[in-house]
Amino acid sequence: MSKTFYITTPIYYVNSHPHIGHAYTTIATDVFTRYRRLFGEEAYFLTGTDEHGQKIAESAAQAGIDPQEFVNRMAGEFREMWPPLHIAHDQFIRTTDPEHKSRVQAVLQKIHNQGEIYLKEYEGLYCVGCERFLDESELTPEGDCPDHQKPPQPHKERNYFFRMSAYQEWLVQLLEGNPELVYPGRYRNELLRFLEAPLQDLCISRPKSRLSWGIKLPFDRDFVTYVWFDALLNYPNALGWPDAPRYQKFWPHCHHIIGKDILKTHGIYWPCMLKSAGIPMFKKLVVHGHWVIGGSKMSKSLGNVVSPLDMKARLGVDALRYFLLREMSFGEDANFTEALALARYNGDLANNLGNLISRSITLSRRNFDGQVPPCGELTELETNLRREFTEGVGRVQELVLVFQPHRALELVTQLSSAVNKYIDEHKPWKLAKEPEQHELLGTVLYTALDSTRILVGLLQPVMPEKMAEAQRLFGMSEQPLAFEQLVPGALESGTPLPEPAPLFPKLQMPPTEPAPKPVKKQQPKPAPKQQADAVTSGNGIGMETFQQIRLKVGIVRKCRRVEKSDKLLVSQIDLGEGRLRSIVSGVAEFYTPEQMVGKRVVVVANLKPVKLRGELSEGMLLALDDGTTITVLEAAKTTAPGTPIR
Repeated sequence: MSKTFYITTPIYYVNSHPHIGHAYTTIATDVFTRYRRLFGEEAYFLTGTDEHGQKIAESAAQAGIDPQEFVNRMAGEFREMWPPLHIAHDQFIRTTDPEHKSRVQAVLQKIHNQGEIYLKEYEGLYCVGCERFLDESELTPEGDCPDHQKPPQPHKERNYFFRMSAYQEWLVQLLEGNPELVYPGRYRNELLRFLEAPLQDLCISRPKSRLSWGIKLPFDRDFVTYVWFDALLNYPNALGWPDAPRYQKFWPHCHHIIGKDILKTHGIYWPCMLKSAGIPMFKKLVVHGHWVIGGSKMSKSLGNVVSPLDMKARLGVDALRYFLLREMSFGEDANFTEALALARYNGDLANNLGNLISRSITLSRRNFDGQVPPCGELTELETNLRREFTEGVGRVQELVLVFQPHRALELVTQLSSAVNKYIDEHKPWKLAKEPEQHELLGTVLYTALDSTRILVGLLQPVMPEKMAEAQRLFGMSEQPLAFEQLVPGALESGTPLPEPAPLFPKLQMPPTEPAPKPVKKQQPKPAPKQQADAVTSGNGIGMETFQQIRLKVGIVRKCRRVEKSDKLLVSQIDLGEGRLRSIVSGVAEFYTPEQMVGKRVVVVANLKPVKLRGELSEGMLLALDDGTTITVLEAAKTTAPGTPIR
């Protein structure tokens, strides 16, 4: 692991106001930065705004102000949005910064001098929203731009082009030879599929007669540069390309965090530009999915955006950060609703972590003079829990380093549940009534507090202010814990414990609209009595259908993740049939394969076999789903495989 880390968000286009999609990318980048610092790395976090182009000029004209005044206002909105969301970037770059503009012109002049930029007349379909010409192969069947759902317009003009086609073979070799360059890997495959067709040269200019708001081409002042060729160069320019010490230090460790809608520009245009300019390649392109509302990507052009500050007022800042990082499987799309956010908040934070902090501190204060109790002799339960936490801390680090924050937070929640289970098994409220068990009571409460302290340290990058408050409740400094401190047994006995206040008070779910009252209709005459299966109402099933279901107990002998799926596991299950059945289940967000092995599960044993994601599934596992957590239904540990359930 490198000890230096450079991470960037896209620079956000300022033709409209920031929304929850911008907030997600920036919060995720902030969280990755804080984790890297927790792990001992020197990290540098860049964000900023993209302020040139046709849409900016049009928005400024509609507002009746100069483009520079317009972008000053909008850049201010983005800059002011981040501190209230506990985002602590190291640098905020604007493409109207003089240093950036001069460096863009230097790169353009260099590439032009190499003979890789040329002038020609071009006719094609132009999308104002994308600010580029689109190939017909990129359009929807209706002839619309897939991102803006509007047809591009025919347009003809002279422009400068970058000889990007010359880099096609090199780019294919780069992507094929570097499987880790783009994450998740399916986006790398998407880029390779795109490169199966001939790569076209890239239009890099707009005539000033049509658009004057941009950086002038250094070799032809009648043109301004195309917005993407301007915007992408912000990443090395912010560090002082080509020779500033900060550039030399951080650029070799550059990680770009982007949404999948700008994959082509970052995965095709940007590597070719870097190669031509002689700038070393970025280290990794990390691609996330979209937040979806009502089946459509959240988008300014579609008008279905959610304000981050509105959700901040509902959940609290840190809980919003937690929800965004936990709910979206990184790389996949995710639904955004207030109900989902509240369910995650109440399930993971209020009922699990918040309850754990509150009751462990309250019981300790009540029974040990308001202090952290002494830890007595460890039993097998404490030893096992400490081992689980030691392994868990290492696993959280591994998951963060491979950009899987949702799985890291899932594991933290599982560790929190393990401590709650440990408390429930020992019942310290009962031990407190038995004087001879006072030493054991101290051990139990010390273990609960010490384990929770580690959870707080693991969650600090996600919820910095809430976890600082939690550390105060443990009698500790509010400074973030060092990674080396996240080991069992480091909590100091005798530390005074302040009176706890609820960190995550439970929130009420939004009221749902009452169902309309049914309209009374004249009742038909009763039909003749049928068999029991036919005498049903609503969506119920009859007894005969129910009796056909065969439920059996099975033991999970082997388990693994389904390739290219964050949600599916495939288990080999012993049902006492002399062979193992393969069954796919959607529990990978809540269980690791190792946790599934050995479980005595309840199986629907007489379903027809099907293939899911290419894996044979010969049944179904039953599980409980409370809206936030899925819990696999288990039989008693003494139950033999194949035992029927009636």
